[in-house]
Amino acid sequence: MSFTADRLLLFGATGDLSKRMLLPSLCALAADDLLPPSLEIIGTARSDLDDQAFRQFAREALEKFLPAERRGSVGAFLNRLHYQPLDATQEDGFAALADKVGKPEQGLAIFLSTAPSLFEPTIHGLQKAGLTGDTVRMCLEKPLGTDLETSRHINDAVASAFPEDRIFRIDHYLGKETVQNLLALRFANILFEPLWNAAHIDHVQITVAETVGLEGRVSFYDDAGALRDMVQNHMLQLLSLVAMEPPSSFDATAVRDEKVKVLRSLRRVGPDETVTGQYRAGAITGQAVPGYDDELGKDSDTETFVAIKSHIDNWRWKGVPFYLRTGKRLPERVTEIVVQFRPVPHSIFAGSNGKKGGAKAEPNRLVIGIQPEENITLSLMAKVPGLDRGGIRLRPVPLNIAMQNAFAGKERRIAYERLLLDLIEGDQTLFVRRDEVEAQWDWVDAIRASWEDQGATPKNYTAGSWGPSAAIALAERDGVTWHE
Repeated sequence: MSFTADRLLLFGATGDLSKRMLLPSLCALAADDLLPPSLEIIGTARSDLDDQAFRQFAREALEKFLPAERRGSVGAFLNRLHYQPLDATQEDGFAALADKVGKPEQGLAIFLSTAPSLFEPTIHGLQKAGLTGDTVRMCLEKPLGTDLETSRHINDAVASAFPEDRIFRIDHYLGKETVQNLLALRFANILFEPLWNAAHIDHVQITVAETVGLEGRVSFYDDAGALRDMVQNHMLQLLSLVAMEPPSSFDATAVRDEKVKVLRSLRRVGPDETVTGQYRAGAITGQAVPGYDDELGKDSDTETFVAIKSHIDNWRWKGVPFYLRTGKRLPERVTEIVVQFRPVPHSIFAGSNGKKGGAKAEPNRLVIGIQPEENITLSLMAKVPGLDRGGIRLRPVPLNIAMQNAFAGKERRIAYERLLLDLIEGDQTLFVRRDEVEAQWDWVDAIRASWEDQGATPKNYTAGSWGPSAAIALAERDGVTWHE
């Protein structure tokens, strides 16, 4: 059923995600008159606040995390906010929550950000309180389980109250402008799609590097590790967008059908195709930082870095390795996709002017920067100016498209702005379907099982480096160098 919600219920409304992302995103949308005029926002969490205290909490969050020029009329936005305390483990508290939500005229959108153990009691409480009807849609924030079995358990609990067409599983990377531009780059330009295959692409690299350490996520991260925290969701979503076949149209079903085909085509990773690491004390931008065990306060075998050589066994990508790399306490914060094309089959410049050696033509490279800078760079070969008495010289020249310059005057939006607006309006295109989530977990679980079979433990790397030396070797034994 298509409807634009006039109620938005935020679980975890006093948490870090709400403070940094959700409330600033909603305020920015309101400032641009993009929220329905009648939309009311109800926050709920265990904190014992009333409406006025929650509005003060929101005001302080906006002052800290939303630029002043994007706030618009903060007072009008704050008047949309209401609050109801709730302990999700106490089923009788949901009746008061339902009273606070009231009777939506158009519909209710729920954003559920909670610990995995609370998904099932929360769904049962919502059902009992009558908050799961035909005009209610549910948005789920990760983590959705810790493996395939627990993910299915959560999905079954949610499916008991909501059909798939009213479930919105969020991956905030899909709300990033450059991630969506990847689809435009591939499917709105005749230049790339004929070359987007094993005949012309040598390999693909996807890097998600962080400079931060645990940052208050101690218990969660030590239970998850880099593979489950980053690879299972963000990185596999990026991989599926790079590798998918052209969908028949830009709608939720067509796009997600093609993504899940890629995820189901991922080959099981071999024992020598992964490297794990854990950072030790070092320096980031000249500042000394402690090692992982020091931050954690105990010894741990949790990986803070993982590199994977993966393959997609289908016609388009047969034989093309996809190198994935993510880690904490790396030298810089960067998320990027590198598409390395094959060399020209024959260089006419190799022995130009009868000279031995001649000019070397390097393969073209496409770099799609996602964060912190959103840009696209295509490396092309060009002749170095001169009279060429010693032979023609070639040099790679970058063609840069910086998004902030190409679209001057356009606001740089928080990824959650688009996703929250899509949730309110009911567009599932940029949300993850259940079969995608389960295909991702199936692949990741097999990697973890192989680590256990091998008794693998993370290799040490110094904070501020690009991970263990074995990660460099993982690519270099194929003649590939990580893009840095």
